[in-house]
Amino acid sequence: MSDLFDYAMKKRLAHEAPLAARMRPRNLSEYVGQQHIIGPGKLLRRAIESDRLFASIILWGPPGTGKTTLAQVIANQTKSHFETLSAVLDGKQRLRELVDEAIERKRLYGASSILFIDEVHRWNKAQQDALLPHVENGTVTLIGATTENRYFEVIGALVSRSRVFQLRNLEDADVHSLLERALADPERGYGTRKVNLTPQASQHLVHVAGGDARNALNALELAVESTPPDESGIIKITLEVAQESIQRR
Repeated sequence: MSDLFDYAMKKRLAHEAPLAARMRPRNLSEYVGQQHIIGPGKLLRRAIESDRLFASIILWGPPGTGKTTLAQVIANQTKSHFETLSAVLDGKQRLRELVDEAIERKRLYGASSILFIDEVHRWNKAQQDALLPHVENGTVTLIGATTENRYFEVIGALVSRSRVFQLRNLEDADVHSLLERALADPERGYGTRKVNLTPQASQHLVHVAGGDARNALNALELAVESTPPDESGIIKITLEVAQESIQRR
């Protein structure tokens, strides 16, 4: 009964999650953009597809470029145990717990562990130093995500033991593709609703988002959810609605 309740709760939360979270790619084929690091034949793509991360990695780039999403794709793909830490919410105690679990998992089952730390730059030097020996000895493989220059905000010892991949702002065509996918997807997006996003409105959302997928999807969600359908049941997103739904940064 508990498992059934947990499943129902997770399903409800997934349905109620923000559009940007619901539309996160689940695999590499759904991942949009960053072809310079994840395109066919690229090193990181080969490592993910073969489930052989060659080293710890640091994903560095502006907000909304797919760092956390790429980590989640790896989590979906890998046979390794995958854990997530938030550098904002979690400290050395939680790290110690996960390291102890990783050591025991390795001892009992020979299983590898991947540790994703979101906003790793938020950890101070002492916290990053506490992580270092467990990366060095292979207890965990680190995936760190940061919006800050890794040479200033991540300790040199961690950077030197990691492969750094720089993510760029998405191209306009990539953001447009994500909006179209959200409108068409009947399970996670608005495919079951009659939404008419005018070309001018779409162009405005893409332009103002500035390569930030999350910003564009959040604006689309606000536009759709705040616009009543007309007498035909169509939710029409005009340029004016789009302008009200997204802010320049």
